[in-house]
Amino acid sequence: MVHRAIGNRQTCLFIDNGLLRDGEFESTLTLLKQTLKLNVRGVDASEKFLHALSGVVDPETKRKIIGRTFIEVFEEEAKQLGDARFLVQGTLYPDVIESVSVRGPSVTIKSHHKRRRAAGKMNLKLIEPLRELFKDEVRVIGRELDVPSEILSRHPFPGPGLAVRIIGDITEERLAILRAADSNLR
Repeated sequence: MVHRAIGNRQTCLFIDNGLLRDGEFESTLTLLKQTLKLNVRGVDASEKFLHALSGVVDPETKRKIIGRTFIEVFEEEAKQLGDARFLVQGTLYPDVIESVSVRGPSVTIKSHHKRRRAAGKMNLKLIEPLRELFKDEVRVIGRELDVPSEILSRHPFPGPGLAVRIIGDITEERLAILRAADSNLR
């Protein structure tokens, strides 16, 4: 949607946190560049993320580290762009529901969705055009915008990726085992 509105004035950042499914970084980057014709920059920050997660076993702590590291990497990359003024995210309504209490006290389920504070710290205006929509509604809009079905029907993958599927410490060996198991399920 944003690309349709402003074209190549938009620069997208796709950050590899080292926790993606097998081949996910490369295939997604290709899809975004070649199929959607986005001005997208792939950033391999996997070593930084894996170093930050070394020895961490608690899933919620993993989520927080991943979120913080994502913001650090994003800030570094945004500074290189020079005049970034906006942070556009594909936040959907289920992300909102899982992240904040709407009525009274509740337990936050997924803290990695909290980007509002980070955008403010970076002096970026946060834009979330899909924030009040569910996946099926986003797919309807995508079809109206002629987004290819290979994109609309893709299985979503969470920001913390494989990290929260690994019980205990995240190691290259455990990631390789999980990637192999995951690719056999698809």
